[in-house]
Amino acid sequence: MWDQPTSQRAIVIAGCLGMAYTQFTMSPATIEFARAHGADGLHIGILGALPTATIFMQFVAAVLVNHLRYRRTVWFTVSIVQRLAYVPVAIGPWLIKDAPGVTWVWVLIAATAVNHALLHFCTPLWMSWMGDYLPREELNRFWGRRHLWMQWTAALSLLAAALLLLNGGWSITPAFAVLTGVGAAFGIADILMFKKVDEPPVQPLPQPTPLRVFSAPFDDRRFRSFISYACFWHFAAMVGAPFISLYLLEYVGLSLGSVLLMWAASWVGGALLSRSLGGLVEQFGHRPMLILCTAFKATNMIALLLVPPQPLLALVVLTPVFMLDALLNAGIAIASSGFLLKHSPQENRTMFIAAGTALAGMVGGLTAVGAGALLRGLSAWSVTWGGWTFLGFHLLFIASLVLRLASIGLAVRVHEPSASSTRHVALQLIGATPLRILYFPVGLYRSRRDSDSETDAGDAQDLRPEVEAA
Repeated sequence: MWDQPTSQRAIVIAGCLGMAYTQFTMSPATIEFARAHGADGLHIGILGALPTATIFMQFVAAVLVNHLRYRRTVWFTVSIVQRLAYVPVAIGPWLIKDAPGVTWVWVLIAATAVNHALLHFCTPLWMSWMGDYLPREELNRFWGRRHLWMQWTAALSLLAAALLLLNGGWSITPAFAVLTGVGAAFGIADILMFKKVDEPPVQPLPQPTPLRVFSAPFDDRRFRSFISYACFWHFAAMVGAPFISLYLLEYVGLSLGSVLLMWAASWVGGALLSRSLGGLVEQFGHRPMLILCTAFKATNMIALLLVPPQPLLALVVLTPVFMLDALLNAGIAIASSGFLLKHSPQENRTMFIAAGTALAGMVGGLTAVGAGALLRGLSAWSVTWGGWTFLGFHLLFIASLVLRLASIGLAVRVHEPSASSTRHVALQLIGATPLRILYFPVGLYRSRRDSDSETDAGDAQDLRPEVEAA
């Protein structure tokens, strides 16, 4: 077994490999593959829903883990199968060339369901493993550093995919096959990195009856408040988020390569400040970060509503907006993960983690399917007013905008008595009056520069050679 510092580097590198797998197999190229084979709004909505609709598998894992001594063997086996789920979609069109195009849409949907069901089964196993193994001191800082490298990996992966599609001269079917094959290889390498990471034994809940296992997170006031926020936030986000790439391809008129380049650039926004975000969460608490990031999450919906169907202008306007959005996503992800790991007890930790993510995911999944069905029903609807043409996409984005603003109230109600007040954190970042909270991202960047000058850079230097080598 590796020592703690070496294992932490392995966990970071594995996260980067896993992120490469995710970007190569679940990028906008997947949406374009579906479109090329006849997918419509309903199919896209189902694809967008499956990552969260299958999250109920976390509850299955949470019940199982209370009857295990160690998680490693189950996690390894299921994870390897999960990483290979998309391979039949990649090679199928080459083996059965006469099949109708829509057949591969449904095969893609089935593969996506299998992929995410197994992924969600493994998630609480892995997170409870990490929660038992990683020291709680500086946990959020470590998570921020890990997120930094993962975001850079996402940006480079999408950039490579964009260059392949822009310069390779291939149609989407062979390009998707290459991306899926490379992604599966990275995904398996991710799993193998954990072969020598130590696993503390599971500490099961005494007398783990199903009722006692399921009810424990909801009896905890902190977790009830977080679950309420997470459920409403997923509802608000999934009204519009699954259809952004489709909107850019169909309405704005961007090419697939341009969309991939835009998403690649967006990841840079999160990568630049993830380390600082982890430090801020460690210093001030999870609640203020959730509130601040949620407060700005309506920005991308506003930009999508205002951008005209002019590809070059859209590329220029939306790229910095998406970079800001990736920064906000990183803040929510780091704060949410830290909240789950720090506030879940060692006994029954897997169920606490599942409850903190699974219910929200199921809400988001149902929302995406319903929104996709509505988008299909509105496919022939349009209204022109003041020189602007509004489609079904715009109705979904307006609804998501309103709901995202409403979700701030749920973030405020997250119960974390030890956290600093949001106003205090904002003033620390901005260093001025509350009106300048609108400059939150600028203050965060300034905080990054200050913290980088005061913090030992040894961790980043230690990680860099191994990440680049991977």
